[in-house]
Amino acid sequence: MKRLGLLSRLRHDRRGVAAIEFAMVAPLLILLMSGLLIYGSWFWMAHSVQSLASEGARAAIAGLDRAEREQLAVDFVTAQVGDLGLRPEQASVSVDAAGSAIRVTVAYDAADHPLMALSGLVPSPPRIIRRTAVVRLGGY
Repeated sequence: MKRLGLLSRLRHDRRGVAAIEFAMVAPLLILLMSGLLIYGSWFWMAHSVQSLASEGARAAIAGLDRAEREQLAVDFVTAQVGDLGLRPEQASVSVDAAGSAIRVTVAYDAADHPLMALSGLVPSPPRIIRRTAVVRLGGY
């Protein structure tokens, strides 16, 4: 009889329910938050790399010949990469200034970024961020 009273009391007791619910939901919440952090930082880096490529292509327009255009694009990207919070040693630039267009490609290796260390928790984005910008030379 006394045992039945204890079970009845426990069934109606609501203390500790929030702790149990949090223990059930916390792993999912942690995964969602880490995914948000990883992908948010990756999109920020990808946007920065695209901005570098676009601005490098715009800077190259001022060149008078192919060699000068390529040099202007490379100089601009290498000078600005640190200002965007990226590591200059992990960025590479290639410029194709042949024909009637200038194509600037910037590749950034994000594998050593501190937030990418968390990428084992969720499917990780690509480690190499490669973005291209093309600017035409006259003749519009």
